[in-house]
Amino acid sequence: QLQLVESGGGLVQAGDSLTLSCTASGRDFSSYGMGWFRQAPGKDREYVAGVSRSGGGREYADSVKGRFTISRDNAKNTVSLQMKSLKPEDTAVYYCATEIIGWGSQRPRDYEWWGQGTQVTVSS
Repeated sequence: QLQLVESGGGLVQAGDSLTLSCTASGRDFSSYGMGWFRQAPGKDREYVAGVSRSGGGREYADSVKGRFTISRDNAKNTVSLQMKSLKPEDTAVYYCATEIIGWGSQRPRDYEWWGQGTQVTVSS
């Protein structure tokens, strides 16, 4: 079993930056591709970004490409999401998750362990 804890969320203004962190404990963190998802009220959970086990591979949803950067530090068991030029439509609860096989899937069902989420609110 792997436990994931997100942190770093908050209330910011449009155009601001924010960095989310996800810290893992339990089984071998470096064995998993990792993903960030988000869910706004009344909407489905949406893929944001993914990173390969080594950190060398990264993918992004079109809606965040060029503004968000995913990275990981396997020595510290952490995966981060640096968010710049935030928009009100980025408002959501953000979750990190471990991918069951490989990395880069945009489907929530392909992820096994999930954190409890951290709220990001962007005001206009």
